[in-house]
Parts: sequence; C-alpha cells; structure tokens
Amino acid sequence: MSRTLLALAAALAWAGPAAAQPAITAAMPYPTQLRMRGLEDAPQLLVTGRQDDGRDVDVTAAATYAVSDPKVARVDAAGRVFPVGNGTAEITATVGGHTVRVPVTCADMDRALPINFANQVVPILTRLACSSGGCHGKIAGQNGFRLSLLGFEPQFDYENLLKEGRGRRVFPANPEASLLLTKATGQAPHGGGKKMEPNGEEYKIVRRWIASGLPYGSPTDPTVTRVSVYPETRVIDRKGRQQLAVYAHYSDGTTEDVTRRAQFESNDTEVATVSESGLVNSLNVTGQAAVMVRYQGNVTVFRAVVPRPGAAPAFEFAARTVVDGHTAKKWRDLGIAPSDLCTDEQFIRRVTLDLTGTIPDAAAVVAFAADRDPQKRDKLIDRLLETPEYAYFFANKWADVLRVKRRNQANRAAGTFAFHEWIREAVATDRPYDQFVRGIITASGDEHRNPPTFWFREVATPENFVDDVSQVFLGQRLACANCHHHPYEKWTQDDYWGLAAFYGRVGKKTVAIPGQQNQGQQGGRQVIFTKTAGSVTNKRTGGVADMRPLEGESVKLGAEDDPRAKFADWMTSPKNPFFAKAVANRYWAHFFGRGIVDPLDDMRVTNPPSNPELLDALTKDLTDNNFSLKALIRTICRSRTYQLSSTPNEFNSEDKASFARYYPRRLQAEVLFDAVGRLTSSPAGFAGLPADRHAPSRAIMLPDESFTSYFLDVTGRPQRISACECERVNEASLAMSLHLLNSNDVQDRIARAGGRADALSRDPRPDADKVTELFLLAHARRPTAEQLRVAVEHIGRATTPAAKKQAYENVVWALLNSKAFLFNQ
Repeated sequence: MSRTLLALAAALAWAGPAAAQPAITAAMPYPTQLRMRGLEDAPQLLVTGRQDDGRDVDVTAAATYAVSDPKVARVDAAGRVFPVGNGTAEITATVGGHTVRVPVTCADMDRALPINFANQVVPILTRLACSSGGCHGKIAGQNGFRLSLLGFEPQFDYENLLKEGRGRRVFPANPEASLLLTKATGQAPHGGGKKMEPNGEEYKIVRRWIASGLPYGSPTDPTVTRVSVYPETRVIDRKGRQQLAVYAHYSDGTTEDVTRRAQFESNDTEVATVSESGLVNSLNVTGQAAVMVRYQGNVTVFRAVVPRPGAAPAFEFAARTVVDGHTAKKWRDLGIAPSDLCTDEQFIRRVTLDLTGTIPDAAAVVAFAADRDPQKRDKLIDRLLETPEYAYFFANKWADVLRVKRRNQANRAAGTFAFHEWIREAVATDRPYDQFVRGIITASGDEHRNPPTFWFREVATPENFVDDVSQVFLGQRLACANCHHHPYEKWTQDDYWGLAAFYGRVGKKTVAIPGQQNQGQQGGRQVIFTKTAGSVTNKRTGGVADMRPLEGESVKLGAEDDPRAKFADWMTSPKNPFFAKAVANRYWAHFFGRGIVDPLDDMRVTNPPSNPELLDALTKDLTDNNFSLKALIRTICRSRTYQLSSTPNEFNSEDKASFARYYPRRLQAEVLFDAVGRLTSSPAGFAGLPADRHAPSRAIMLPDESFTSYFLDVTGRPQRISACECERVNEASLAMSLHLLNSNDVQDRIARAGGRADALSRDPRPDADKVTELFLLAHARRPTAEQLRVAVEHIGRATTPAAKKQAYENVVWALLNSKAFLFNQ
C-alpha cells in the first residue's frame, strides 16, 4: 500500500462518524421590515436560525425566498432584496421547515432621486480601491490623477475630478464617454485594470451622477455620523459562514443599508476571511477574528468566535482574582480547556523573571518547592515587588517607551541618569500611575531639579507630543492622522491637531552650566516653562488648532494657565476611556507575551480586545486601587490563569489569544545578559554606570542606550528611537544563536578563571550534586535521570584538573544554549 493510501486510511480512521447537526427550531429575519426608495436601494436581508442547542446561526443562503408581488421586489439567493416598482409586498423566507415573513414597501421607483457626491460616489471610489494608498490615494497620485486617501476629503476629490486634466475625466453631455467610466470599465487603457462592469450597480450610480450635472450635494444634505453592523458578534462553527449587513446612520436620523458599498477586512485570516459583499467564512482553526467594517471614514467591527468542534470539555477553575472568571468564560465559549497549573519550580522561575528580570538561584528554588505554606506563591510575589531588582527592571521597561536616551552626547548624560533614577524611585515606591504620568506631562524646570523635564528632549515638537502621549499613555497610534484621516479608526486630522494644541505654550531655553565649556561639552541645561501665549497650526486647515482632547470639548485657557495641566486632568481621569485601559493592557502583555489587545499600543476600534470583559475588569481593578501598579501586578500574578502550565493539552494546543496556557517567551536582551552572567558566575561591568548600594552592575540597571554591548544589540535591545514597544526584538535570530554558541564573549565568560565552571571543577562535592545545582540555576528544575547520567559520565571522563574544568564548561555551555534557559516558561 502506498504512503498516500496509508495516510488517507489513518485520517479516515481518526475522523470518526460525522457529528449530527443541531436542528433548527426557529427562524428570525433582520430587519423585520424593509422600506426602499429609488432603484439603487437594495438592502441585505438576513435570516438567522435558532438551533436546539440555543445557538444562532446564519441561514440566509440556505433559505428559499418568494415575493408576494414580483412587480414590487425580488430577492436573490444571497438574501439581497432589489426593488422593481412602487408598491407593497411580502417576502417569505423558508428554511428547515420554518417560514418568516417580511413586509416590504418600495417608493420613488419612477423618479431620479437627488444624488450626493460624498454619500454615494466617494464610497464607490473607495470600495473599488481607486483612492487606496497604492493607487490614486497616495500623496503623489497616480498617472497625474490624485484622490484623497480612502475618500476622507470629498471636496478635494470633487475638485480634482471636475477641474484637473482640463475637465476630461467627466463629460455630462455624454456620460458614457467620461474617462472616469471608460477607464474603470476597461474600455480605455487603465493601469489599475477593470474596476466596474458596464451596467453594474457602481457604474449606474456614477453614470447618473455625471448625467445629473455633477452635483456635489446640498449643504443641508444629511451626513454619516456612524456605521453599525448586524450582527455585532456571532459564534460560527468551523467552515461556517455569516452574512453581515452594514448600516449608515445619518445626521437627520435616517438609516441606509450600505453593505455593498462598505469595505471589510479580517484581522486574523487564519480564523476567518471576509468577502467584498460582507460574507464571513470561518476556516478550520479555533479562535477569534475581528472583521473591520469601514464606510466614509467611519469604522465598526464584527467579532467572529470559532469554537473547537465537538462537545465542550468540562473543567473546574476556581477563581483566585478577577482575572479567572473572565478567562474561564472565554474558554467555555471557545470549547477549550486550560492547561494544568505549573509546578512550584516553574512558578518561581517564571515570576522571578517577570518581576525582577532575574533567574532565581538553586537554593531558592529548592526552598520554595519544599515550602508547604498554601500562600507561598502570593507571598513570593509580595517579596519580589519589594526588591531593588523589581524597581530597576520595570524602570528599564518604562525608560524604553519614554525614550530615556543619551544619543552619545555628553551634555545629556546627567539628564538620562536623573530621569532614569526618577522612574526607578517611582516604581519602587509604587507612585500612583496617574501621578507618575502627570509628573511627566506637566514637568517644568530643569533636569537637575525636575528630572522628567528630560522627556522634552525627545518630545521636542507638537507632533512628537501627540505621537508619544497617544501611543504610550492612551494606547492609540495617531501618527497617521497627522496628514490624513486614520484609515482604521475614527480619528481625523482635527483630532490629531487638537491634541497637539496642548503643546502650544511649552517654552524651552538653555541655561549655560559653569565650567561646561572647559569640559569640552556643548550646550547647557534645558529649562522647560509655560509661555503666556502660543498655538499650533492645524495642517489641514492652515489655521490655529482648536485645543481639544479626544472625544472631548474645546478647552479655553487664561494667560496664566498651563494647557498641559488641563490635558493631564482629562487624561488621568478614571472616566477617561483610554488611559487606565492602556496601561492595564500593557502590563498584561508584559506577563503573558501578548496583550488582550495586541499589539498592546494599538487599541483601535477595529482591533478589539480578545476578551473585552477581562480588560474592563483589570481597568476597574486598577482605578479601584487608586492606580497602584503593584496592586495590578498582584491581581495578574496571583491569578490561576497566570500560573497555568505552558504545556498544551488536546483542547488548547491551537490557542493563541485566550490564555488557556502560558505562552513561553524568550528572555529579553538585558535579562538574558544578566542570566548568562549569573549562570557562568561572570558578571560584566559597564563603564560609566554609577555605583549602586543595592546591587552590582547589571544590564537591567542601565539608564540609557549608550552603553556599548554587542550582546545586548544582537539579542534585541532597542535604541529607543520610538515610543513603541515593538522596537524591542524578543524573537530568536541566527546572529543571536551564533553569538551564544561560539562567540569569544560568551566562551570567555564560561571559561573565566574563578567562574562557575572553574569553581565547580575544584569543588569536592559529588559531580551529581553539582550538576543538579547547575540545572536548578539554569532551568529551575532537577535534571532527568538520563540528563544526569550523561552529564556525570562526561565529567567523569576527565582525568586532569584542566580537563575537568573543560568538562564543566561544556555542561554550562549546553545549559546556556538550551531552550529551557533561553525562554521563560
């Protein structure tokens, strides 16, 4: 029998009998009635079936449709309703023996309704990708024709269509001869290819607009205020489908079905894809996918939950903190089960690395595992939060995104050291997060008296202010809105420059430092102060930007007011929908390797949280505890969810975002550097680092990026160029692997006289005890019987002191290059 046939036979043997599909017990239409105006109004009708297991499923395509009066309307197989003539009728949809009835009214079929360029033509150009960044929407346009990106500036598009190119693009006297139509239908050469079908829906609308005399629309015409999607969320079986319906809500209170004019995009195409018509198809992977829906600069999202097939596994998961109830609910929704709890040895290594950036020593691992106190894990967390290493490790984390950066300029050294020490002290004393941020945003004075003013060395312009504040403290990436409407969010240029305006009165001056020139340094100490007047120009309008927080009202100030203080009041308020949620998500990502919203600083509407209830609970926990970050850490680390094993089970092996198991993570650069030093007993010093009374010089203590280290660079240390945590690289690389395997730097540390290998080779204890100690230090566990046998036999073959030292070097080298050492598990 061929291998192919054997594989097929095995697959069939494992497949088992096909699962019986739940029966449909009821059917429900949406909407429950239809009112259509004009021949172009063709809404989507959805039919939902209620299964006997209580779940709702889309049966739109499975239903059969009939219309009581075919002269009024017709329905296609996908459930889309097309008007035919004036009148009323009834649509019947039948599925699984159940029939639903939807009354329909059609009006104004015999007259041409007024057309609005922004509401009807621009969405077509956007949907057909004419105004995309790869076509006419890019900054230089395409082949002499430019549109605004994604149609965000209809007036700009209107002017270009009518007036540029000597008016050749549109020809009201003969609409069919317009270049806009001949190129889009492929009748004339077009670099973008064919976009429309002659006599298709898009063609008819654009042609009617041209034939109507190219109206822009009346100033009193309604505008789109928001879009909605139905359904908003749905559980879809693998290989299932869900048709969406999209509605534009207008300023006059009316609603219009715009499903066929909206744009759709899935954020996880391994879980679900979406067609141009809004049909979501789930694939053969358990998980969640968010489908972005965009129409005229407004966005919303549909969430698809694809559970594991088969009966949901039963599991008991007693909640220890607010985290656990929400994660357990998500696992039940997905039909998966959590892994077992990690061992005590795994826990002490995991939490010590996560809280202090340090691998625990062998004696601590043994003592913790032997401790019978049921509260020992909670007590360990509390002890670690009070260590100097915790303060240094998290100061390093904040220094990355706050861009504590010397740029190899001697006159900036004092500022970086002072700002880093200010951050470290704030972390150590658990300064409330709102006060911590306020101290940075509103800092005035010089770096010596008020170290957070150093932040303004990097945040030197209004644009820097918006980009850094929004990304670090609000979890919003607003940089796109500097030049155009955000393509995946609701934020406009006016929103961007409204935030920038709070920077308008920031004043800066340089004060000379006595003796500085004699030291060969340039410049002096920067002083930050508030000016009595100052403004920022809105790039879109060319006028003064209106000072306004996101989703807030305009702010008016007196000459004596500091706009940054008003901004800090808004930002740090517990009612702010972004501030506390952003840091809760940031800290969750630190402990789990990915955020509830991921990427962690891209918390847009179209990138929704994988577990919204969990994120809300963490946010409330933070604000209820007066913005204590230590309290937030305790809530996370004390949870059973954080303490799960990293070993997957049969139910959660495909889990990527529901945290049903711990996701192993490679140690970050500074932590790995220090871990190598601890394992080899060869700590490395850094020139220029001030002596510290608490701990020896370690990489996690470094205040800025200027300390030369190829090891740190090759293992992903960021240069703090941006405020994005994505600048740090924690993935393994070939260069990193080669450096650990055979670089002189690592080999010298392993072989150092007086190092761990040298000391163990001269230690009189049995080799088995010493090898066990090495494993406990490197992996926080004892070696297996086979590992112990191989290591002891290797060492036992050494017949001279030098050979024995070399044998221990080999064991250390092997442990140092193991995944169990390089990853936090």
